[in-house]
Amino acid sequence: MKQYLAYAFGTFGHDAFYNTLSIYFMMFLTSQLFTGGADEKMVGLVTLIVVIIRIGEIMFDPMIGGVVDNTETRWGKFRPWIMAGSIVASIGLIVLFSDYGGLAFSNPTLYLILLAVTFLVIDVFYSFSDIALWSMLPAISIDTKVRTRFGTASRLGSTLGAQIVIVIITPAILLFSHVFSKVPYGQQTHAGWFGYVLIVALLCSGGALITCLNIKEQDNLIRKNTQHTNLKAIFNAIKNNTQLLWIAASYFLFAFSYVVTQSLLMYYFRYRLGNVAAYTWVGVITCVLGVLSVSIYPLLERLIHRKAIYIAGIAFMLIGYLIFLFAGQNLAMVLVAVSFYFFPYPLIFLATLMTITDSVEYVQLVNGTRNESVTLSIRPLIDKLAGAASNGVVGLVAVAVGMTGNAKPGDISAAGVFKFNTFMFYIPIVLLIIAAVIFFFKVTLTEAKHAEIVKELRKRLEKQDAATPKATLNDSQKATHVASSTQMADSHN
Repeated sequence: MKQYLAYAFGTFGHDAFYNTLSIYFMMFLTSQLFTGGADEKMVGLVTLIVVIIRIGEIMFDPMIGGVVDNTETRWGKFRPWIMAGSIVASIGLIVLFSDYGGLAFSNPTLYLILLAVTFLVIDVFYSFSDIALWSMLPAISIDTKVRTRFGTASRLGSTLGAQIVIVIITPAILLFSHVFSKVPYGQQTHAGWFGYVLIVALLCSGGALITCLNIKEQDNLIRKNTQHTNLKAIFNAIKNNTQLLWIAASYFLFAFSYVVTQSLLMYYFRYRLGNVAAYTWVGVITCVLGVLSVSIYPLLERLIHRKAIYIAGIAFMLIGYLIFLFAGQNLAMVLVAVSFYFFPYPLIFLATLMTITDSVEYVQLVNGTRNESVTLSIRPLIDKLAGAASNGVVGLVAVAVGMTGNAKPGDISAAGVFKFNTFMFYIPIVLLIIAAVIFFFKVTLTEAKHAEIVKELRKRLEKQDAATPKATLNDSQKATHVASSTQMADSHN
């Protein structure tokens, strides 16, 4: 239980950080920093910078996974990156949510350069922390049931972390604005945003410390089948993992749809409902539903298995979108819609995470070597790609429909509402349907299939281990040993 809680604390702060960066940075820009009509150019430039950096950095994620896989320290290969990455990224987040000492207005060019550097540093170090944190999962245990328990605990923490920021963001910003800037309660200032972001940075670094002090990776025969990964091997580990590629394709469509809707939701409350304070209820509802959703995942996995969880979850989300379309400016219906579209999100995430985790052994059987962090780097890579795409969409939509500064719901034209609905509802609905079709027909790595793979791996490695005298194993024999393993795995596949 201590280890489960420690893992949950780490993912709690981790996802509080991720949601703040992915969802609320654009809100900070458009509602606090650049609020005038003349500032639309700056919003567009910052949006472009963020999208370019995120898409450009994504290609390095598998290589970051390779660096983590190749790390050997007295603390293991994961914990040093979790701790260092979280601290550096947290410091960068505090700097990012500022006007850089007034440079945003006095010297816009220098501001854009410094912002690009800051965002790049955050993205790289957060990637190291993110990949190391989640790729610990296959290193904690080989057993699918144990993995499911750790995965459930980690997702419980990440769900609460992601949703708690929705609960606290508005009251925290208003409180800190009142305390630090001495403005009437109800107004937002830069200082208010600083106070909120400081809390998130402390949660991220503190959670990472708790995880690193309590979680250790497991040593076993299957995990010993790991060797230093070169650049070619990194991409072979992904290219040869066909199940991973199909999972990635489906999950990207799902993640992009979810993040776009989630990112535009605060705009919906502010500029469609005209009731930004009610947005706090979204956080309360999703926290409660998130705990319930994650808690029932192990039972659902035993009863109906992952594929059914994934497909049924998307069906639930589609019901939520349909309710949204009829809700209009009815707050009660909007909250019901939020409940339907959010409830299955943690379940779909867990089904994806556990399938990707099991694909570590799948590709080990195919390639003859084990690549934990390279394989698990795909899920964070997809989340960041979805986040980058959504950042671009949100920035463009906000400017295009006039949802900036102090605009009121009555200021948004009918054409603007239609454009907004297209990106928040119509496009995500289509993408979710495609995601479900891909997962249903192409993902075949079931729980039973993984058990067969683990059994086959253990049998082969035990046979090789018994037949090879370790004391006399030289470099040439090691190469032959690995090649033999690869050939047998390819033959089996």
